[in-house]
Amino acid sequence: MNKLSKEKRHKKLQKIINENPFLTDKELADYFNVSVQTIRLDRLELNIPEVRKRIKNMAQSAYKRLKSVNEGEVIGELIKLKLNNYAESYLMTDKRMALQHSNIIRGHHIFAQANSLAVGVIDAKLVLTGKVELKFLKPVYIEESIKAKAQVKDIQKNKYFVNVNTFRKDDHIFKGDFIMFAQTEKR
Repeated sequence: MNKLSKEKRHKKLQKIINENPFLTDKELADYFNVSVQTIRLDRLELNIPEVRKRIKNMAQSAYKRLKSVNEGEVIGELIKLKLNNYAESYLMTDKRMALQHSNIIRGHHIFAQANSLAVGVIDAKLVLTGKVELKFLKPVYIEESIKAKAQVKDIQKNKYFVNVNTFRKDDHIFKGDFIMFAQTEKR
């Protein structure tokens, strides 16, 4: 992209962040062909919070509707939730999640995000994972953000069939078919 005037860049920056709040300052800097510092200053002038704060703001309303898990039990940031229908969460990976001598993220972090989303999407106080068929499609690396999307496909009494797909941008990196059990009465 050719360099824009500051005014035009500000307008376009606001539009792009509204459309995709998950973009990092580095990704925005690359898009606009400016420095990361320029993007930070632009965001400051426009009162646009950093990516983590934008995601946290999106998550606040979704967390209030959770029934089966508490806020701290969801791996990543819950960004969308319609109980018994769909949910989405966002996870920014870091070096603590990587294999010891590699920059590849360990699979259990990706699975944990998917499993907690499969639990959280269900409208019940107690939800347990019964069975999972899963496939890791591509590796994830340190400092990459991933988005998990859960979709309830069928409900049969207390048995829920949930598909979870995880993406890095447009790359499909994980898929899981979950059978979840919801306890409907107290024991």
